[in-house]
Amino acid sequence: MAASRAGVASILLAVLSTACGASPPASRFPSGQAAIDRMRGTFECLRGVRGEAKLDHMGRQGRIRGGLMFFAVEPAAVRFDVVSPFGVTLATLTSDGARFAFNDLREKKFLEGPASACNIARLTQVPVPGHALVSLLRGEAPVLVHQPEDTTVRWSGGRYLVRVPSKHGAVEEIALGVHPADYHLPWSEQRVRVLGVEVRQEDVVLYRADLGEHAPIELAQAIVDEDGIDPPVPPSGPPCNVEVPRKIHVEVPYTRDDVRFRYDEVRSNPPLPEGLFTQPVPGGVERVRVGACSE
Repeated sequence: MAASRAGVASILLAVLSTACGASPPASRFPSGQAAIDRMRGTFECLRGVRGEAKLDHMGRQGRIRGGLMFFAVEPAAVRFDVVSPFGVTLATLTSDGARFAFNDLREKKFLEGPASACNIARLTQVPVPGHALVSLLRGEAPVLVHQPEDTTVRWSGGRYLVRVPSKHGAVEEIALGVHPADYHLPWSEQRVRVLGVEVRQEDVVLYRADLGEHAPIELAQAIVDEDGIDPPVPPSGPPCNVEVPRKIHVEVPYTRDDVRFRYDEVRSNPPLPEGLFTQPVPGGVERVRVGACSE
């Protein structure tokens, strides 16, 4: 009984420490690469997410709001369906990591081309590479190509700050929080939450992201054909004990773009039926081929 009370007390102390941001866990990451590896280990079971969200974008053309149904699956597959308040699909964007397609039902245009950041931004309005966007929507930080020995980590303001100098001259900073129940565990067993990401090229911020309201998610259910004609499509991965943020805020200062995702619903490792990340060309639309960075 005494041991049990001591365990509860240690957890409460960890929660209080987290709240005030004063003290790091007793067991701390020995290097920046160790922190990155622990983050990747935390999300290892999460192949992708499916959900519904509110999209709120501020940019040079004003404010855009809408409902969004989305899939984000590693390494760089995305599908976004923008829906009206009445449930009508207004636009669909798909990318399998190589091919991009955007069916704008309002303008009756079908755009296709390479899956570049600026093409994906035709819907998200934020020019972030597809693989980075998938990571953020899953709650994980994308990590620049780097030498492990060049990374550093420090504790500041109740979180770890991991600095990642890239081989290509950019620098990334990842803010990691520790799950309150894990403060008493060895660093190799702590679950981490990605709280923020910033990537700079020299003195220019390429993008920054803030992630919040982390909570566990449930495994998506299999797709079952009610008529029994097609075989069931199972989830794309196992049940996954991981937390995903409900609020994601991405800013691109040099383009003055600012987008917020607010999840209404999200599930882990959804079924991935064939053709989910590609689109056939519908009839009655103008077909437009776009380059990697066409406007």
